Amino acid sequence: MMLSSRRKPVLYFKEERRLLSGRGALYKLFGLCMALLLVSLLWLQLGCSAEPSATAPPPCPPAAAQAPAADDPSWGPHKLALIVPFRERFDELLLFVPFMHEFLNKKKIRHQIVVINQVDHYRFNRASLINVGYLESGNDTDYLAMHDVDLMPLNAALDYGFPVEGPFHVASPELHPLYHYKTYVGGILLLTKEHYHACNGMSNRFWGWGREDDEFYRRLRKAELQLFRPSGITTGFKTFLHIHDSAWRKRDQKRVASQKQEQFKVDPEGGLTNIRYRVESRQELSISGAPCTVINTKLGCDQGLTPWCLLA
Repeated sequence: MMLSSRRKPVLYFKEERRLLSGRGALYKLFGLCMALLLVSLLWLQLGCSAEPSATAPPPCPPAAAQAPAADDPSWGPHKLALIVPFRERFDELLLFVPFMHEFLNKKKIRHQIVVINQVDHYRFNRASLINVGYLESGNDTDYLAMHDVDLMPLNAALDYGFPVEGPFHVASPELHPLYHYKTYVGGILLLTKEHYHACNGMSNRFWGWGREDDEFYRRLRKAELQLFRPSGITTGFKTFLHIHDSAWRKRDQKRVASQKQEQFKVDPEGGLTNIRYRVESRQELSISGAPCTVINTKLGCDQGLTPWCLLA
């Protein structure tokens, strides 16, 4: 009689019971445990320890994960603060941090990955989190990348270097897989810290998904900053990996109260000058050998000014 493949695990367990049955079951079980222990010790001896002790060898680093030497001139004088506005997207973050760390190391760009994690009860506010990232990134970085966690560059020719001439929009409309209108400046945008300060950062009025980038485009124009975009990139809409699953992770696109009328207006005063936040904690983490700083942040909301920070 032939047995279906679904029954094989049952046959396996029956054979295991025969092995451990009978007069010598205790000795056989002891011998099996010793054999497994020896195999485990051999594997640990050959592998890399996840938590090295004073006597153990250091863990094996992933490729291109080593930090540059402080006096290595080939890495250049500038350091990038890669600012990631974040909330509850850990699956993307586990892919993003090691990927970007290796990508930037291969291009010899000194960098610090700064994840601004919103931990309050308000709606997500990408712009305010980027403002926090600018203020908390430290004086050892002199330019920043406003970088979405679900967008990763696939073309090694993309430039993440210091944008000396003006803001540099890496995820330009002709390359971004979703957004193709000419005033789009979202996804990945590089600016010097001086340029970001000249714009007074981003508006804090945008709770929920969308529109903060369009308002920031107007700030760039008001500050008379020339916007630059990549040239010579031939990979088109396949230039980036976009890992957002819209069916599984719904965006907060609700427009409540007066938000419908206010979302298209320019915020003439708000930004770095009126950002309200509190840092709850700061953690230095390593994800697959790639270092990052996670800043757990609670934003403040003036509900008289922006009542839509809470869903109705």
